[in-house]
Amino acid sequence: MTTQLKIDFVSDVSCPWCVIGLKALDQALARVGSDITAELHFQPFELNPGMSAEGQEITEHITQKYGITPAQASANRENIRVRGAELGFKFSAADEPGGGRHRIYNTFDAHRLLHWAELVGADRQKALKEALFKAYFTDGQSPASHEVLARVAGEVGLDAARAREILASDAYADEVREREQFYLTQGIHSVPAIIINDRHLISGGQPAEVFEQALRQIAAAG
Repeated sequence: MTTQLKIDFVSDVSCPWCVIGLKALDQALARVGSDITAELHFQPFELNPGMSAEGQEITEHITQKYGITPAQASANRENIRVRGAELGFKFSAADEPGGGRHRIYNTFDAHRLLHWAELVGADRQKALKEALFKAYFTDGQSPASHEVLARVAGEVGLDAARAREILASDAYADEVREREQFYLTQGIHSVPAIIINDRHLISGGQPAEVFEQALRQIAAAG
């Protein structure tokens, strides 16, 4: 007998730990096989809602926001790079040609596009989310750029022309803000936050084993 779980994955496309959390969750779902299926929904969260369109240099931003030194910020990035590699995801170094995150950007328009993608289909939303992670963390492209967003949408099988129309308007802005506010009022102030069946919360980029154990326990409890 297969148990279906609803999973709300609250995250931001500029959050490296969200990449790690999603990759680990994917591994956990593969491990539980046919015992458990997941209805996965990506929910919006902005790490930097007040960020300007042009963004901010990453080390400057991280040291100011978290009160750490550039050396500590570099060590954190290396830890993230290693964790990503273990899960099959490449976080490019800043000095790699054509790659690396040099800046932090505003991600609101990316969330509007993800909201639309969910209306098209859950598989399209997941594909877009993963492609946006790669565009930013591996290829060093801006998730605030309408050109990047529309192109990536087209690459995962969405209508690129429709994506451009959405980005040029304020479509889905109210819906995204409403969802963001809902999760803030539920006490979600850091991501990733993985909410299973609207009741069970797993926070952070946990190892696949943690997700697998939680999925099995929740499924068994009914």
